Amino acid sequence: MSSSTVENYDDVTMYGLTPQKQEELLLKQNELTFIWTNKDGHGLGVTMSYIWRRGRIWCTATEQRARMKALARDPRCSVVISSAGVDDDLSQSITFKGHAILHKDQQTRDWFYPDFARHANSPAPTPEAFVAFLDTPARVIIEVVPEKTITFDGGVMRDSTTEALKQ
Repeated sequence: MSSSTVENYDDVTMYGLTPQKQEELLLKQNELTFIWTNKDGHGLGVTMSYIWRRGRIWCTATEQRARMKALARDPRCSVVISSAGVDDDLSQSITFKGHAILHKDQQTRDWFYPDFARHANSPAPTPEAFVAFLDTPARVIIEVVPEKTITFDGGVMRDSTTEALKQ
């Protein structure tokens, strides 16, 4: 892309994250906004802790949460991850449109809870204590399978703007 093509911010699709920067943000950040649709068609979202593993987003909630009932009805969802709190210099974001797979099996619990406890925002004093509080019969593990990705890199936008203003 030539910097002379940058005249305004009407089209920001050229300011995407490289695959390497995307992976770095997914591993560095530990909070996202999880978005689903209720039965009336309204979009709702909450902030949740997550981990990025196996090319998927993994998070958890109990089955009585409205989002769990909605996902059981319709697994379509989105997540938004920003660099807020992990990078003071640049604005970066990743949005995944995808679908959720809900897990309650022991094999998933066995790897997910310890890994999640080591990397998520834990209110417990130790990862082991966090696992003990999480691992209940009502808890469901959410695996978000990305189907479409939208990214933004404020550093690329800044650099393109600087170059355009030099001309």
